[in-house]
Amino acid sequence: MQKYLSLLIFLILVLGGGLLIGYATLPGAWYASLAKPPFNPPNWIFGPAWTLLYVLIAIAGWRTWCIEADGTAMKIWAVQLLLNFAWSPTFFGARLMGPALVVIILLLAAIVLFIGKVWNRDRVSGWLFVPYAAWVAFATVLNASLLWLN
Repeated sequence: MQKYLSLLIFLILVLGGGLLIGYATLPGAWYASLAKPPFNPPNWIFGPAWTLLYVLIAIAGWRTWCIEADGTAMKIWAVQLLLNFAWSPTFFGARLMGPALVVIILLLAAIVLFIGKVWNRDRVSGWLFVPYAAWVAFATVLNASLLWLN
């Protein structure tokens, strides 16, 4: 029972934190006024995509915590979450596309590092981060394109 309570805590932390930050930094008129690349997805896709990704992130973090709560993989997981939570306030809140690009590049590096660190010990957690890595790689290109166009 305690094992599943810890999963619930991870889900609340990650999903709750991500959704709270997302709502606090909604794109708004500033983002709508930006020149966008042709591959810019519609705004409605971001909510469902991030909700699913946050669930996967939480499960991977929980699994990693269950294996070795104070290990290097867990530290990398925590760093990627901090970077994840920092991006929206930097991009949408402060409207700093350049620094946001630095944050998202560091985030992508932390995601890839996490996958590499857990791959041999817990392949499930590694696979849970693959869609996250793909989405953040796409978001990195989108961030760079928005910076370039504006």
